Amino acid sequence: MAFSFLTQELAIDLGTANTVIYQNDQVVLDEPSIVAIEKSSGRCVAYGREAKRMHGRTNPGIETIRPLKDGVIADFNAAELMIRSFIRKVNENRRFIINPSIKMVIGIPAGSTEVEIRAVRDSTEHAGGRDIYLVFEPMASALGIGLNVLEPKGNMVVDIGGGTTEIAVISLGGIVVQDSVRTAGDAFTKDIQDYMRQQYSLKVGEVTAEEIKCAVGAVIPNLPPEEVPEPFRVVGPNMMTARPVEAVVTYEEIAHCLDKTISKLEQAIIHVLEQTPPEHYSDIVADGIWLAGGGALLRGLAARFSDKMNIPFHVAEDPLKAVARGTCIALKDTQKYFSFLMR
Repeated sequence: MAFSFLTQELAIDLGTANTVIYQNDQVVLDEPSIVAIEKSSGRCVAYGREAKRMHGRTNPGIETIRPLKDGVIADFNAAELMIRSFIRKVNENRRFIINPSIKMVIGIPAGSTEVEIRAVRDSTEHAGGRDIYLVFEPMASALGIGLNVLEPKGNMVVDIGGGTTEIAVISLGGIVVQDSVRTAGDAFTKDIQDYMRQQYSLKVGEVTAEEIKCAVGAVIPNLPPEEVPEPFRVVGPNMMTARPVEAVVTYEEIAHCLDKTISKLEQAIIHVLEQTPPEHYSDIVADGIWLAGGGALLRGLAARFSDKMNIPFHVAEDPLKAVARGTCIALKDTQKYFSFLMR
């Protein structure tokens, strides 16, 4: 058991769907961004994976809350409880002589308003943060991917998270052009729920829809044979009779049901490209566009975007943790990256 004091450094990707925390270049926490709260007392009874298991299954006295919506804090108190619980879990095997001063770098959506930025800062301060830096998620994602964000060359990143998709062209330590659209993982999940209801008269919850997305999520109906996933079996109540219904869902069906939402993302990417200065545009065409975030794991996404825009698209290594890795890199050298870190 280690005795620690002075300063603790945490790099945090506070996502709509998942929160990832890095410490000393290692992932020390990767949990769903959800808390379960006792209604009568306001006490946090569960958080992360344990709270997600309760989601949709809780008793009347307990409420499960996702504190972030569309990438920003929607429930201030729940967010504070969740962040405090996560920090406590990170430190559960450590004992402190005195309470440390916590230095944090936190990723936030590039489209955040001043009010939304203040909500993140206030929540983390109330949860124990003392020295807090904020960084826009596309910049953190580019760092996490391994791009040199300080050089004059243009780099383009598309980070598809749970609540928002962050699209940005980055150069010289700044964001040249950006768009933050609220079409992302949660929208894919809702599309799947709507499809199951319309096609099979089958009611599925958010958790089941996410399982379908992970198991057979795709955006093109003609995947290479080696990438074709096994069909996914779903059981749930019939919308009309409430009797159990079984459906076997294929990746082709999911590609069909996600088509309109993916088309919205394509238009958003094209819109950013239209605003990109010519010199940066030529860099992007030469080097390609990087995909990060959980949405980048949808099968066939890079291929579909490449065909649509005639520009190479690359999926980042471990795209789910790109933003968290980037915040970790920024945390290690705040002086070097001061130009885009916000206090």
